[in-house]
This record gives sequence, C-alpha cells and structure tokens, in this order.
Amino acid sequence: MRHLIDITDLTVQEIDELIATAEDIIANPARYAEVCHGRKLATLFFEPSTRTRLSFEAAMLDLGGKTLGFADAATSSASKGETVGDTVRVVSCYADIIAMRHPKEGAPYAAAQVATVPIINAGDGGHNHPTQTLTDLLTIHRERGSLDNFTIGFCGDLKFGRTVHSLVAALSRCKGIKFVFISPPELRIPDYVKENTLDPLGLPYTEVESMEDAMPELDVLYMTRVQKERFFNEADYLRLRDTYILDPEKLSAAKPEMRILHPLPRVNEITVDVDKDPRACYFKQVANGKFVRMALIMKLLEVHA
Repeated sequence: MRHLIDITDLTVQEIDELIATAEDIIANPARYAEVCHGRKLATLFFEPSTRTRLSFEAAMLDLGGKTLGFADAATSSASKGETVGDTVRVVSCYADIIAMRHPKEGAPYAAAQVATVPIINAGDGGHNHPTQTLTDLLTIHRERGSLDNFTIGFCGDLKFGRTVHSLVAALSRCKGIKFVFISPPELRIPDYVKENTLDPLGLPYTEVESMEDAMPELDVLYMTRVQKERFFNEADYLRLRDTYILDPEKLSAAKPEMRILHPLPRVNEITVDVDKDPRACYFKQVANGKFVRMALIMKLLEVHA
C-alpha cells in the first residue's frame, strides 16, 4: 500500500507514467469508465476547497467508482474534538482510498501512519500540494511538449504557497530548469526550499521584486494569490494583496509562446482581460487536474484499464 504525501514520494519515472496515463485518459476516456467499479473514494476536507475536492470526486466518478466524505470540518466529528488519526481510522473502514486536505502541515503524513487504505495529500497548510503539482506538470507537458529546458517564474505568495513549494521540488529533478522567484521581501520563497532543494543541486535561481523586469525571459509564469487565510493579521494581508496584478499591458513584454498558470482561486492577481489571451492556461489546468487525479487513483489502487 502506498500513499502520496509529498511529490518526491513519486520517482521521475512514475511521474512520467502518470502523465502518460492521463494523456491516454484524455484520448480514450471510454477505456477507463469502469476501472474503479465497486471502489469508493473518501474526500476529507478540513479546509475549504472547490477545484481540488470536486476534481477528486469527478475523477473517481469518471473511473466508475463512488465518493463519500465531507467538505467542512464543522460538519465532521472534528468539531467534537475527534483527532485526525481517529477520523482516518474510521473512514478507512468505509472507503478504499482517501484524499485529505488539512490546514495543519503534516496532518496527511500523520494520517498515513494509521490508515489502512492509501492516503492522498490534497494540501496541508502552507507545506505541500502534490496533486496540484501533478496537474501543473501535465499542463506544462501538454503545452510545451516537455518538462525540460525552460525558465519558470513564480510570482506572488511564495512563502505560504504550497503549490509553489511542491512544483519547485518536482521541477528540480528535470533538466535545464531555471527558476525566477518574484515576490515582495515578506513573501519570499522559504529558506528551506532553497537549502534543501535548490542549493544542493546547484540549480540556477534568482529572486526579484519586479514582475515587469523578469517577464521577457520567462517561458512559464506561475501566478499565485496572496492567501488571506495564512496571515496572522489582516493589516499585513491588506498591504500585500495587490502587490502583483497581471494584465494585458504587463504581458506585452512576454514571449508569444509563454504560458500562464495559476492554481486558482484567483482574487485580483490576474485581470479577466487576460483570460482571452492564448497564453492563459489556468482553466486548462482545472481540466487537467481531473485527468491526472484519475491516473493517480488508478496507480494507488493498483487497477488498470
């Protein structure tokens, strides 16, 4: 039995295989329509979510399985003081696989220690979001044809952005990747990401505050929102939330083939005018998320088309 807690739980070869399976699901959906017949996915979301939770549920339904779970900790026994471990032990009796989101870093790891079914980390605090990373990798692969040899700029909340931390870890194992981190000083990429991932491998990266200065060199721009729920006081959030706003004027300096990603939800960091730009890929990401989660569920349940 395997869990997915961190993107590095998967080898590069396994990620390539998941991307290939997702591509085949896109091309041949009927082949996969009943591979999880009789299986159940539980979605335990102790923190709000739209895309991730519904994506997991749609993925399991499209594989012929069923879903159960909760979308708010207040509607679960957690509101009565039940521990994560006990919740997972109980739900393991009802489901074949669990997707779990929690505001506390490390909660899915703790759940995996007691679960009797596979656990998928669907986001834990500001730490990790491995299935969003698989979504991002599939999107980049479909748009560029490869996961090697490009420059990616991460812009916005890089301190608390779990999607950023996971994607950096994944891309650090690809060839020829250059990282540009665009943020205000208060929201810089954490030191542990640099010290544990980038520096030991000697990977090239720069830290800048100006989106406009970085724009011409980017092949991929990964926008993020400033996350109100991660701040300890509202004053800091209000001061930083509008630091970066991507609009058509700023895109005038970008490469014609650059691609724009965003894990969503967005607030105002990308104007709606950008949605019409052919470089905007964030709604394609949403669709890709279902397909790659289908591939992952199959892998962890060890079922095949």
